[in-house]
Amino acid sequence: MDLLAHSREVILKYQHKSGAYIACPNFPTYHFCWLRDGSFIAYAMDRSGNFESSDRFYRWVAMVVERYAGKVAVLAEQLRNNEKPDGSSILNTRFTLDGFEEGDNGWGNFQVDGYGSWLWGLAEHVKLSGNASILVDLAKPIQTTIEYLKLVWKLPNYDCWEEHPEYLHPYSLATTYGGLAAILDLQTSGLLNLPEMGISALMDEVKQFLLQNAVAKNKFTKHILPPNAGLGYTPDATSGVDASLLGLAIPYKVFPLDDALMRATIESIETDLWLKGGGVYRYKADVYYGGGEWVLLTGWLGWYYALAGQSAKAQQCKQWMEAQADKNGDLPEQVSQHLLAPARQDYWIKEWGPVATPLLWSHAMYIILASELETSKH
Repeated sequence: MDLLAHSREVILKYQHKSGAYIACPNFPTYHFCWLRDGSFIAYAMDRSGNFESSDRFYRWVAMVVERYAGKVAVLAEQLRNNEKPDGSSILNTRFTLDGFEEGDNGWGNFQVDGYGSWLWGLAEHVKLSGNASILVDLAKPIQTTIEYLKLVWKLPNYDCWEEHPEYLHPYSLATTYGGLAAILDLQTSGLLNLPEMGISALMDEVKQFLLQNAVAKNKFTKHILPPNAGLGYTPDATSGVDASLLGLAIPYKVFPLDDALMRATIESIETDLWLKGGGVYRYKADVYYGGGEWVLLTGWLGWYYALAGQSAKAQQCKQWMEAQADKNGDLPEQVSQHLLAPARQDYWIKEWGPVATPLLWSHAMYIILASELETSKH
């Protein structure tokens, strides 16, 4: 089977008429659209030339942001009054496919990374498709998103794995930086006209914040501890490395691929999280579905290798991903042959059923890696 063609087909098949990308059609808990997943999926569609698909997604995001834009003023008022943000003020991380909040069901919706991600992805869409006219239609939700990020970027919130709301997370901060950088680039090139919002200064602040508070033992940490007992923000040196830290270099470009801190972080990911001959774990203490190897993370590491000129390692990641496809060619979220916490696998199967398959984000990362490897040949 041509996995590249099948991956495109899976994504197009399960894109909702609204433009939203369902996370997984066969896994009820994932019958929503996450801005995080969707931004990578849309980028994969742009890399494969399916510009109409990604255009529909970004217009869906814009519609959602405009629908709930009133929350930003509520949030600003809460923060002025030293109140904790709540459901009346935070912009959710996932939405129904029609673009509505799902109500208060206990899901950890305060996750900021999707909002920087969609700005980054939109800018990539404009570059790859050449369609700058979309920016005229989306200027207002872009501005709303930036206003929101200015308010929330230093607040503790859930990480990209929807865990640990008590911390700040370098990956989430990287998405803020990457989204702002993407918008600034569009402004500088004259493609987007927004009022002065202090984007460049905020980018510098986010980057310095990471350097000051997210580094321990000469590499980036998984978490940042918020101020407590008279102490300011501090890196959590005990939490270990997390594969999402790849995002600080790719795609959000807070730091270059050859940055010394990034190299040390990548080395830790290789040592602690990349199974020899296998895939990439999220982090060592992972218990979700027993803590398996994640297909999309293996593609992400391969993406890094492809850009860093390490094509053999990138091909190794791509081949492992291909080997995980089922008889229909569908890629799962994770695989279970080498679990970190096997005693926890049954709990999740009983709770939510078999591992999510096909996961559209997994297929997207395969497309991105395959595209990057093809590009590196020329």
